[in-house]
Amino acid sequence: MFGKLFGRDAERPVADPHALPVPRRQKNGTYPLRALGDRRVLALVEAADAGDWEAVKEALAPFDLGRDHAVLGQLADLDGVQDWIGRAVAEDKEHRATALLISGARHISWGWEARTSALAVNVTQEQWRVFHERLEIAEEQLIEAAELRPDWVTPWRRLLTSGRGMSLGPAVNETRRDAALRRDPLDLETHIEWVSQLQPRWSGEPGQALAFARKAFAGAPDGHRLGCVVAMAHIEEWVESDNRDCLQDPRIRTELREAAERSILHHSYERRLGWQGDYNIFAMALSLAGSSKASNVFRELDGVFTEWPWTFMADPQKVYARFRKAF
Repeated sequence: MFGKLFGRDAERPVADPHALPVPRRQKNGTYPLRALGDRRVLALVEAADAGDWEAVKEALAPFDLGRDHAVLGQLADLDGVQDWIGRAVAEDKEHRATALLISGARHISWGWEARTSALAVNVTQEQWRVFHERLEIAEEQLIEAAELRPDWVTPWRRLLTSGRGMSLGPAVNETRRDAALRRDPLDLETHIEWVSQLQPRWSGEPGQALAFARKAFAGAPDGHRLGCVVAMAHIEEWVESDNRDCLQDPRIRTELREAAERSILHHSYERRLGWQGDYNIFAMALSLAGSSKASNVFRELDGVFTEWPWTFMADPQKVYARFRKAF
């Protein structure tokens, strides 16, 4: 399969010793990715779920939380972290930056949970109050974490999210974007966050996000995951459009196919921890565009589903399964 996919003789990847066993699939042949499919991440999540800070620090040893957005995301989205992480911030001076980063990221996710994904006009005054209260805590903690660890990228990427939620304005958010990209000019998560920032629903102009994504990927080397930013920009265009078939354009189909071939389907692409998320982004974009190249992506995923970016759909995993079957 790999030789066919890349058009050359390719060795099968060595089995990952840290990979979690494949769970029982649903009837449609799919299953959600758990703990990034990694035993070490699962140990981290279980320690955090138990509120065991010492175990969390031990489980973090293999990871660089200041640059690994995917691992930080596992902690940010875990309900209950907010109940104990404050003690770690207050008491563990040696690891204060790490505790601040985790707490700040969690408070952003926790804030959005309070706000919900409803349109602004449908969010209650109490929801807005709690939302802003949690984001203010996140802002303070992430800024301090960034000051303590000037080399870290993840605080700046998360500050883009809180800055958007608090409507801090373009000048502040552009400064934060630039701070992240100075630390890693090809950081995918920062680029995707900026694509969201440039959407009309956040006061951006039509076409801005796609132009930004194209320029960013044009400067990336072959095989880099930054190609996902082009796919994500097209997904965001689809979200903004009233036309559900807006990506069914031969030029868009060609652009997405070429982006996939030069990024995730290129022989130089590195399947790092959480690679399935990159493939899910392209799976959704190519499917919406009606591109046959989606079959290559779904084949490599072999039924693995990640919530992002399918959460834009009403029934994410069901839609994933339907597209998978179609291609």
